Amino acid sequence: MREYRYTVDADGRIFHEGSEIIDPAVLRFFLRTLQRAPDDRLIVLCQGEQNWFEAADTPFVVQRLRCRTEADVVVAVDLLFAGDYAEPLDASTLETEAGHLYCRVRRGAFRARFGRIAVQQLAHFLVERGAHAALQINGIAHPIRPADARVR
Repeated sequence: MREYRYTVDADGRIFHEGSEIIDPAVLRFFLRTLQRAPDDRLIVLCQGEQNWFEAADTPFVVQRLRCRTEADVVVAVDLLFAGDYAEPLDASTLETEAGHLYCRVRRGAFRARFGRIAVQQLAHFLVERGAHAALQINGIAHPIRPADARVR
């Protein structure tokens, strides 16, 4: 079985032997099919090949957002990743750690970190709730809690 090794940098860019992977279809495929091996490493299986991934933090870095609004109220937020892979934000999973904003993706299987542009896009919809911030979506304030070290 052939094996390949990829790295994911802090901005969510994927590299193979120093060259950045830029094909949107390949990037979407990797992010849709990435899984954890029994030893907790990251792998994508494809036509008998094992594609191993190492990430600086998480392989899922939110590049930007697509916010759907009605009458200046955000009613839904889609997360956009490398290769225009997209999925809806589950605002109930928002958390912070070491100055970064995270959420869960792929039905909670992975942690995603918000990139600089995505955080800037969210800033307009943040509200204060006690000592913490919250994201206001469709009239509901979703608290942004400190990360639980047990759930990574």
